[in-house]
Amino acid sequence: MPPYAPHAAGPHAAGEDTHAAEHSRPDVEVRTSTRRRKTVAAYWEGDHIVVVVPAHLRGRALATTVDELARRVERHRPNLTLGDEALHARAVALGHAYLDDIRPASIRWSSRQQKRWGSCDPAERTIRISERLRHVPGWVLDAVIVHELAHLLDASHSARFRGLVDRYPRSADASVFLEGYALGCACATGDLQEPDDT
Repeated sequence: MPPYAPHAAGPHAAGEDTHAAEHSRPDVEVRTSTRRRKTVAAYWEGDHIVVVVPAHLRGRALATTVDELARRVERHRPNLTLGDEALHARAVALGHAYLDDIRPASIRWSSRQQKRWGSCDPAERTIRISERLRHVPGWVLDAVIVHELAHLLDASHSARFRGLVDRYPRSADASVFLEGYALGCACATGDLQEPDDT
């Protein structure tokens, strides 16, 4: 469902209408409710934020409330707005913390990474991270970055390589998360092929 589209069914259909609020990325959909008097709510729905407010809220009060709630919710999904420059800074920090200050020549998001979470070219010292990881928690993204950074030190998946990857404290947790996430993505698209190991 695209942002701002009215809902014909669901918990917000009765007594609520929808209208759009212009906002910087990610998109924000504002839903007004005649049942609400004072309470407000905001949450992620797909790749956009939904803010539910009382129908009587108007003008500057509405704009201020929507902006404040959207910013608060956005902090829980920071990868959506993380650019390549910030991704590189993240990789440098992780390399410093866990891999003896290793750093890539470049690291960027890639929409072509559909079968892998990430890839590394040790010769060029470049890393590509799947755009699908914009929707995972930060610690999972960090685990994938550490995995790819480790390939700059060991191109194989040897015992040494695994030891490097395991320096990141939540590496095993991230693997479990990504297995479930891969299955969820496959079920959503009808493609039950699990992405390759990074």
